[in-house]
Amino acid sequence: MPHDEEQPRVEVPFWFDPLCPWAWVTSRWLLEVEKVRTVRADWRIMSLAYLNLVQREGKDLSDDYRALMESAWGPVRVCAAAAEHASPAILGPLYTAIGTRLHNQRRRNDPTVIPEALAETNLPAALAAAATSTDFDPLIIASHHEAFDEVGLDVGTPVVRIAGTALFGPVLRKAPRGEAAGKLWDGLALVAATDGFFELKRTRDSKPIFE
Repeated sequence: MPHDEEQPRVEVPFWFDPLCPWAWVTSRWLLEVEKVRTVRADWRIMSLAYLNLVQREGKDLSDDYRALMESAWGPVRVCAAAAEHASPAILGPLYTAIGTRLHNQRRRNDPTVIPEALAETNLPAALAAAATSTDFDPLIIASHHEAFDEVGLDVGTPVVRIAGTALFGPVLRKAPRGEAAGKLWDGLALVAATDGFFELKRTRDSKPIFE
């Protein structure tokens, strides 16, 4: 059921942290939904570092995961700096440029990821310095609270707002394509419109697949 180009598109806020592989898969699904339904992703940032280290006070984190969270500040700070420098519209292209390198290319420890992503999206190389600066943290935290004040602190990313309701997920092993992506959207739209709905969940038994 391809979308009708004459119908106005519905903006769908989607909060992501560039470091999260599950959010990456879901974001690729939402881009597929754009092709078959009259929706458009409205890319927004949240911070796993802020969520885990500040809001959850670093409780019950292993040393390795704490170190990962400390490093998670870098990419999202660069995204915030880019949005301030250009406009929030740059977040979609920049997220794709960063995420493709971090996840599809598996370059999570490669220091050239951010400079390459900035160059690909025609942003100043100087924005890479934001990774180690707190200057843009207020912007990150404000965007983060837009989602998590509503959805709660017992979830992570992705968070998507559908029909005025913020939901954690969908968490997907692999992004559905074409009409399959649209059907999942239809189901989520029905769930989101159900008064009092809170949760559907099952244990993850595999790692995400990036395509």
